Amino acid sequence: MKVQIYTMQTVSEALAAAAAGVDYLGVTPSNRGLPGEISFNTARQIIDALKGKAERVALSVESDLDLIADMVAAVRPDVLHLCGDIRLVTPRHVQQLRERLLALYPRLKILQAIPMTGPEALDHAAAFEPYSDSFILDSVAAHIDGIGAAGVTHDWSLSREIVKRSKLPVILAGGLGPDNVKAAIAAVQPWAVDSLTHTNKPLPEGGFRKDINKIAAFVEAAKAR
Repeated sequence: MKVQIYTMQTVSEALAAAAAGVDYLGVTPSNRGLPGEISFNTARQIIDALKGKAERVALSVESDLDLIADMVAAVRPDVLHLCGDIRLVTPRHVQQLRERLLALYPRLKILQAIPMTGPEALDHAAAFEPYSDSFILDSVAAHIDGIGAAGVTHDWSLSREIVKRSKLPVILAGGLGPDNVKAAIAAVQPWAVDSLTHTNKPLPEGGFRKDINKIAAFVEAAKAR
């Protein structure tokens, strides 16, 4: 079982998370007020520091393909996580973006977020599958741009059905923490699991940093036989 953790905000916490056994580490390079967002420059520092220690993931909620390409050029992740509004970044747009980016970065992988809002998620996954390298099945919150960072679970039976139907590796996200990740894995049988909200340490002044103890507990629970 692979583990992905969002969202790294400093080099030191990214290295600590990698040392705790995390396989995929995510950054949020943005200026939209997203949870844990950082500048492109800070994201690039984290990406560079993680080379050889974990797979490096950068997300985008943008709908402008030029802005997405600019972020990839500045940050240079191993994986581009597309989690914007799928009504604005359609499968056709992902195909165009994929052709554009892979001409420049042949090793770049595309992780497509599927909003788990109901049975329509099955159709969305089927439509995006030809243009993606993997899926992340995530919850949606009305007050946060894009797909994810909602901190709540969704219908795992729908997630399980996507896992069964898809030819791609599937990451399960949405409200997962050390206390429920084993149950989630048993119910969905994904390729990997992801955590953001429930591996955070809230700060008194607002915002958060990552809780390395919670991350270590999440990794241990997820990878337990």
